[in-house]
Amino acid sequence: MATNNPFKPPEIPIKQPDREDSGAVVLERRTQRVKPPQMYQVVMINDDYTPMEFVVVVIQEFFGKDLESATRIMLKIHLDGKAVCGVYSRDVAVTKVDQVLEAAHKAGHPLKCVCEPVEI
Repeated sequence: MATNNPFKPPEIPIKQPDREDSGAVVLERRTQRVKPPQMYQVVMINDDYTPMEFVVVVIQEFFGKDLESATRIMLKIHLDGKAVCGVYSRDVAVTKVDQVLEAAHKAGHPLKCVCEPVEI
């Protein structure tokens, strides 16, 4: 049978602050100005070999566009040589580019897609 009392740590006296203590340091909180992250646009580049239907499907699948928006973007790519498919943070933009290039490669199409920083 245990008759010993459990270990109790020694009490540390707490010094009460003096009202006349002139050596006290007061820290002032400064608000930090944090810039929003640099945004990147995912740009598809026209080629003469990738079917327009495939480009529309890729835009719908990876960029969440409806059929009308995807078709409009595809036509801009076809007529202007390139078009922005979406604007994202760097990591998301790089992932989108990788997904598009992998899908194009698996389908045997030379579709090109890059990400570029957005100019402010």
